[in-house]
Formats: sequence, C-alpha cells, structure tokens
Amino acid sequence: MSIVKHFITESIKKTEIDEFLQKKLEKAGYGGVSISKTPLGTHIVVYAMRPGLVIGRGGDTIKELASFLEQKFGVSNPQISVSEIEIPELNAYIVASRIASALQRGVHFRRAGFWALNQVMDAGALGAEIIIGGKLRTERARFEKFKAGYFPKCGAPPLKYMRRAEVHVQLKPGIFGIKVRIMPPEAQFPDKIQIVEPTPLEEETKQETEPKEQVVQEQSNEGDEVEDADTES
Repeated sequence: MSIVKHFITESIKKTEIDEFLQKKLEKAGYGGVSISKTPLGTHIVVYAMRPGLVIGRGGDTIKELASFLEQKFGVSNPQISVSEIEIPELNAYIVASRIASALQRGVHFRRAGFWALNQVMDAGALGAEIIIGGKLRTERARFEKFKAGYFPKCGAPPLKYMRRAEVHVQLKPGIFGIKVRIMPPEAQFPDKIQIVEPTPLEEETKQETEPKEQVVQEQSNEGDEVEDADTES
C-alpha cells in the first residue's frame, strides 16, 4: 500500500469511529475524539461532558467500546481514556449539537444561532462563526451566517488553534447543516504584541545597582584627578 492510500484509509477509519461515538455517546455530551498510535497499541481519548456515562458502572461501557472498536474497525489493542470538557461552550461539536436540538424543538434558526453565538463569546472565545444551511424559510435552500469577535480564516493560527465541527439534523422541510468554528482564548497571533512590564523585584535590583555604579564612577574620576596632579608636578 502506498503512503497516500495509507493516510486516506486511516482518515476514513477515524471519521467512521467519530461518527460511531457520536451516536453511541450522545447522552454523555460527546465532544470529540483524538486517536494516536503508541508502541503498546492505540490510545483513544474521548472528550465528554459527563465522563461517568462513558465509563459506565465498573467500567462496563468503556470495555464494551474497546472490544467493539477492535472487532468492527480493526483498532489494535485500543486503550480508551475519558477527558471531561471543562467549558462546553468552547467545544465546537457541543455547540453545534445544542443548535441542532434547538431546531428539532421548533426554535427559530436565527434565535438558536444568536443564542449559541452569545454563549460562546461569553465563555471567553476570541471569535466565532456559525453557519446554518438548508430550507430555512422557503423551498429553496440557502445559508445564514452568525459571526462575532476577531476571527481570521487564513494563515497559521487558524490552522493550529481553530476548532471546527459540522452536524446535520433531519427536520420536516429537509436536512439542515450546522457548521461551527471557534477561536479559543489561548490562540496566539503574530500581529498581537504583548509588552512585558518589569516586576517589583527587577525595579528594586535596578535601584540597588544604580548607587554602586555612581560610586565606581566617582572613584574613577578621583583617580583621574590624582594622575593629572602627578603629571603636572
């Protein structure tokens, strides 16, 4: 197998695992998964709002997940760990799922979009963009954007820090698509300069060193005067 086909098959497998966990752990507040290979096997980290539902009583649920992933998806020796999501409003998949559930309850798409956008910005995000597409008000499909904050789309910082998610929901007019992009507060940009102010300890050390420098300069001046007097005599 060539290198290109290898990466394609691995990406397809990761997407299938992600979709399976979305359906399986919907009640646990599923927020994404990261898969990495180690010499001992495959390390899988599941992000969820309620880790107890993922682990199960006595670890039954997580053992069942491990055996299912090994049998169906061919994951070698899966080692699953669960990480709790501290701020759900900064997780793109959870925000998209909340919008989808609001649309299923009959909430207007603009109200759901602005409500989710305000929650994300109140949580401390630098910027956010929500796109809701489908047959919103007419028979012809279209999309509507909700955007706030500082949100660059090109360059290295968006590729490194931006959090993305896409969710589809079946409604009476048809399928609606929800895209969420969040720029977290820890993102760093090259055009944002931070000026570091001196600490009180640095100011005290400067004040202590300044008199010493003045004494040294006075001593050197006195030595020059003595040498000048000797030469004149």
